[in-house]
Amino acid sequence: MPDTNGSNGASRSGASRETWEEQTLKPALERFGERDAEFETSTGPVERLYTPEDVADVDYDKDVGYPGEYPFTRGVQATMYRGRLWSMRQYAGFGSASESNERFKFLLSQGQSGLSVAFDLPTQIGYDSDDERAHAEVGQVGVAIDSLRDMETMFEGIPLDKVSTSMTINAPAPILVAMYIAVAEKQGVASGDIMGTAQNDVLKEYVARGTYIYPPRASLRLAADLLTYTARNAPKFNPISVSGYHIRDAGSTAAQEIAFAFANAIEYIEACTARDVGVDEVAPRISWIFNTSNNFFEEVAKYRALRRMWARLMKERFGATDPKAWLLRTHVQTGGATLTAQQPENNIVRASLQGLASILGGVQSLALSCYDEALAIPTEDAQRTALRTQQLIAYETGVTDTVDPFAGSYFVEKLTDEIEAAAQELLDKVEDMGGAVAAIESGYMQQEIQEAAVRQQQEIEAGRRVVVGVNKFQNDEEAPQTIFRVNTEVADTQLQRLTALRKERNSAAAEAALAELRETASGDGNLMPSILDAVKAYATLGEICGELRTVFGEYRAATAV
Repeated sequence: MPDTNGSNGASRSGASRETWEEQTLKPALERFGERDAEFETSTGPVERLYTPEDVADVDYDKDVGYPGEYPFTRGVQATMYRGRLWSMRQYAGFGSASESNERFKFLLSQGQSGLSVAFDLPTQIGYDSDDERAHAEVGQVGVAIDSLRDMETMFEGIPLDKVSTSMTINAPAPILVAMYIAVAEKQGVASGDIMGTAQNDVLKEYVARGTYIYPPRASLRLAADLLTYTARNAPKFNPISVSGYHIRDAGSTAAQEIAFAFANAIEYIEACTARDVGVDEVAPRISWIFNTSNNFFEEVAKYRALRRMWARLMKERFGATDPKAWLLRTHVQTGGATLTAQQPENNIVRASLQGLASILGGVQSLALSCYDEALAIPTEDAQRTALRTQQLIAYETGVTDTVDPFAGSYFVEKLTDEIEAAAQELLDKVEDMGGAVAAIESGYMQQEIQEAAVRQQQEIEAGRRVVVGVNKFQNDEEAPQTIFRVNTEVADTQLQRLTALRKERNSAAAEAALAELRETASGDGNLMPSILDAVKAYATLGEICGELRTVFGEYRAATAV
């Protein structure tokens, strides 16, 4: 790093560089040239060489600092992985609740330190398994959860005061969290002692995934209701995991991933502060999930820029005074969209490098996308390989021995600044439009991501972006792969469980709870207490979401402008 207290190191570097360019670089270029390639990240071009001149404006104390201290560029803990490794949390869940329970116990037995639940598509969009629109999708891309009974089965024998659970659920997140709280209570665990995270970032669904139910402003209300309820009733539970992941997997640049995720987070915070929940109360409960893609150094720099930009935003814009409110703690899933169905074993290498970049970037939790996920839900072998890869990085590479080893790299520090500046410019544009909801309703975010995705695909098709095994180094004949298949009887079994539940429950209690929920939704009160009552009365997910649909309506996507 340059001396920012008056040293002329940068000017000496400039003179030396001119000599190097003339005496060393020029002859080399004349003799060998350079590869015919585009040297760039998603943020911009990559220069041939970086020197102290490129970071002459970096102030170590202000811009980089020390780990565990504002602005947290170098990490959120003083000792980082020397003190505690990241959480290894492979994404799992499929078929029925009982099958997922078996997979969870398998992963815990293999050394995984937390659970991460995938829900099937009907659950994600608020339909019961016996809905005519749901049958073909029951249990196919995650576990089917129709009621509290299913949640009880999924966590049978798993102590919820000792195991942290991440749930990738958005539009119906308050309902699934209510089920989780109710299961914990049945285990004798108070809501104040449960640990875990619900994604609950429904705004990104409108721009990146599409598993929304209600219009954006109604969805924002539900998300904020869960945030404010858990802040005061389940303080160890993270009620939202704002997602840049899906924005990036939809084709965005790294800067768009940051800017649009931050814009969504700002909407959630402002919705909570409008409910008289202070920023110092809600911000520490916000967690994150981001996506590590293939450009190694861009991803390392991205996580450093994320922490610094968020810390400044919380302290300088929102006036947060609690240092915990300044921290950006993130889970990472390696890039699902980077996986290839061709030569799927190459995905092991991709995920390994993305995982390494994530750790060198200083993340708190990590899941590697499995090598067969481009084909189907991962097999147990693929899950084990992904977990072992994390363990190899942790225990055999030495990258955990020192904090933020890339700090001071001319390239990484420059790239960190460039990513932050590009993200800030986009965030400012969204704010000028009136915030994330306004930008979503206008189609702006959707269009920006679509255009970035199209550019990337065009580069692949033109051969300017190499994807090994796809547009270069292909195999003429590839052996068939063993992939995971969900039991085709899962839907029938789930329907039988649902039919039995409706016969056995106290129908009058369920109907009364649903009526109370509808009345609360028609007003402006917090919906979580009513949702909890409905869940405990064994009202189903589809019934609860159906009541909310009658009040809020359903969303129809806007056309991008």
